[in-house]
Amino acid sequence: MNIITRRTILSYIDQYPLAANSLKIWYDELSKASFINFNELKSVYGNASIVANNRVVFNIKGNSFRLVVSINFKKQAAYVIWFGTHAEYDQIDVTTINFKID
Repeated sequence: MNIITRRTILSYIDQYPLAANSLKIWYDELSKASFINFNELKSVYGNASIVANNRVVFNIKGNSFRLVVSINFKKQAAYVIWFGTHAEYDQIDVTTINFKID
């Protein structure tokens, strides 16, 4: 799976050092994986949830952080949209949040 872009993940690692190892592991695992649909992804990432607009939410570092990714299974591409704490996640609309790095 092609994750667009690695720079975004690195930026989130700088912003949230407590999640650094978990984000690196997620990035390494997903970039080596190939899934044909959400069900296949879910069999590996049991905590993943699909929401509108092909967006998938991953729990990172247990349930402390959330990662929102748009996935195109046909093109094997994943676009990182948003990352933050569980509390920050509760304040956004995951279906409409736009890509942004503060």
